[in-house]
Amino acid sequence: MTDDKLRAEIASLERRNFMRHAATGGFTAAVMAGAAGTLWSADAVAQTRREEQERREAAEHTMTIATAYVLGASRSYPIMQLDFKENIQNATAGKVYVSLAPGGQLGAGGALAQKVQGGTIQAAQHSLSNFAPFAPVVDLINLPYLCGANQRFVNLVTSDHWKTTVNPLVEARGFKPLWYVVIDPRVVAVRKGGAGPVKVPSDLDGVKFRVPGSQMLQQYYRMVGANPTPVAWGETPSAIKQGVADALDPSVGALYVFGFKDILSYVTFTQAVPDSQVYSCNLEWYNSLPVDVREGIDFASEITFAQNLAKVPAARSYAMAELVKSGVAFYAPSEDELAQWREAGGYQRSEWDGYKTELAGSMGAFEQMVEAAGTMGRHYVHDA
Repeated sequence: MTDDKLRAEIASLERRNFMRHAATGGFTAAVMAGAAGTLWSADAVAQTRREEQERREAAEHTMTIATAYVLGASRSYPIMQLDFKENIQNATAGKVYVSLAPGGQLGAGGALAQKVQGGTIQAAQHSLSNFAPFAPVVDLINLPYLCGANQRFVNLVTSDHWKTTVNPLVEARGFKPLWYVVIDPRVVAVRKGGAGPVKVPSDLDGVKFRVPGSQMLQQYYRMVGANPTPVAWGETPSAIKQGVADALDPSVGALYVFGFKDILSYVTFTQAVPDSQVYSCNLEWYNSLPVDVREGIDFASEITFAQNLAKVPAARSYAMAELVKSGVAFYAPSEDELAQWREAGGYQRSEWDGYKTELAGSMGAFEQMVEAAGTMGRHYVHDA
């Protein structure tokens, strides 16, 4: 039996075991057992089931947290959902039981944000851009080189300026931001058959570049010479394979998680825009909790944020190693080359002034965001 066939057979057996345990012991117990790698042991699964049942019965509150990612994704995409569940349960002394809904079973992105806002679920993970319809200033994170580097992003979202100007706008629409998730910057990833690594903007001349619906990202890739090609995320793998688009820009972890490893040739770390996420909570539900429980959830958020920051380089390294196995090569531009990217499309250019005044309210308010992004706080994170 070939390695591929063996892996497929093991995966099939694991799926059957998962479905069997989910049917008899509940979905959450099954996913916890799967994450622990104990689906093969009936005794271990039974112990997990008992622990989950005891926690649920002892808790005074149940908190459903939905994500778009499977539980094992944190190995390459540090979304930290298992850690967050454990931390909330422990930091609230068992008063909150967390029921995870991973893998997009309740939706993804904007759909999850809407469910949190409406109170259908208590909390969810989604992109930070999903807050933009509620607080347009949030969309400024997509201005190239404002906070593309991990450290600048962390500086910004943990700054007093962000907490006093952005969070209140989000809260006014029914959300409680719990913690902001660092993944890594978006990259420039080229499909197999391309001319070589993209080192400077001129290497993108005429390249059909897959972009999401963001007008800001479309303008950026036009400014650096590419031909922006909007493609829905679900259609992107086939678009890259068929040559409808020649390049795309998720983070390295996302490229691996979503199965692009066999269709790419080169990946370049341009550090322009963050692949940023957030865990949000329904504010009305949060405010209904006793003070000590709210403090426990806040502390759990702080703990998990610290774990996320520590996990970033390990997750990136794993994703890169797996992509390298498939023949993908990586390129880190020199300082002179990065300067060319910033000069061609960075936020300092006048082409972005309309976004700055529209989203921030004034050029002065935008400059405060620039200052916040460039001011080191107490949190350190590794940059690619």
